[in-house]
Formats: sequence, C-alpha cells, structure tokens
Amino acid sequence: MKQIFLDTETTGLDYKSGHKLIEIACVELENRKFTGREFQSYVNPNRSIDPGAVKVHGLSQEFLSDKPLFTDICLDLLEFIKGAELLIHNAEFDLGFINNELALNNIPDRVEDHVGKITDTLLMARQIHPGQRNSLEVLTERYNVQGYDRSYHGALVDSKILGEVYLSMTGGQTDLKFSSSQQSFNDHQTMQVNNSRSLIKIKATEEENNLHQEYLLSINKNEN
Repeated sequence: MKQIFLDTETTGLDYKSGHKLIEIACVELENRKFTGREFQSYVNPNRSIDPGAVKVHGLSQEFLSDKPLFTDICLDLLEFIKGAELLIHNAEFDLGFINNELALNNIPDRVEDHVGKITDTLLMARQIHPGQRNSLEVLTERYNVQGYDRSYHGALVDSKILGEVYLSMTGGQTDLKFSSSQQSFNDHQTMQVNNSRSLIKIKATEEENNLHQEYLLSINKNEN
C-alpha cells in the first residue's frame, strides 16, 4: 500500500466556527522512498483569515482571491489519496476541515471512504516519546530533519517533513525491515477504516488545544 502524508493550512482553528481550508498538500512514499508524486493546491476560502493564522502561514486573502475553490480541486485530491495509507499529524484536525468542506459542497463522500488506512503520527510520537512534546516542530529538531525553509508554515513542506520524521520514527529511511516488536507497534497504532466507515478519533487534551492556539498566535505550536 502506498503511503500519503497530508497537511493543511486554514483560516483559523475550528471549522465549526466557520473556518475554512486555504491550502492542502500530499506527498507519496512507496517502499519507504519518496516517489516524487505530490498534490498541492491553495484554496480560496471566500472569508477572512485570522491575523494569528496569517502570521503562521503567510497566506493573505489577496493572495488567495484568484485561487480555485474547494469544489475545483476536491476530485483530484480524492483520486490522489485513493486506496492509500494516509498519515497526518493530529489527524482529527485536518480530517475535520476536509470533511467539512466536502459536506458544505454537498459531496456525500468522506476522506475515510477513499483511503485504506488512516494513521495519526501524533499518536505514534506520543507512544514512542511519552511525556514529551511531540509537535512537528519538536520532532523535526529531535530527528535532525534539515534542508527546509520554515520561515512560514506551508502544507507541502510540512508534508515532506512529516514523511522524513515518520521514516526516522520507524527505523530510518534506509532500514527497510521492521523488528517484530516494531511491526506489532505499527499495526496496533494504525487506524484502519472499516466497512462501517468509522474512524478512531484521537482527542487532543485541553492543554494541547491551548498550546495549539498559542502556536497560531506566536508561530510556536507546542503540543505535548
């Protein structure tokens, strides 16, 4: 099964408060190697963007005003992730925004209907590094992932970084074999979409939600 690492940027923290997607990106791995296949698109949200969010990703309403609407890119997105294992850091956040966009546009599909598995890499990191901070920023430093311009957060660059972090967390890019204990861990932590189209939800703690909000305001996301 191919693996797709996905990330989004949004106008704010909560889609239930009317916030929308403004960028979505995916990168593909196969046999633990980047294939070079990518999906990336900016999205015109047709609404204002929280100033704190602009400080994080640098995307303004003016820049997004001539970008495609979600309906213009959703079929290409669903085709790109079809049948893959989807890996997302704090999956509930990104899936909530994408599925909300699908619902707002009267599209009955959900992301879970199109992929084989959904793996939350934040949950993986918490299991591997219990009691420590496990934001993508912290993991990037912990695993010494270098070579990326992080002046602003972007969905495509963060997807690539997440792929490299995942490879490091699961044995390194050149280590193609898993130990039996590591494979058992990966099998246990992978959230598999079943026939009832349900998804195991990993709830963020109150402290993590507060830290996430601080991150948007100070460009320093601090999840535990």
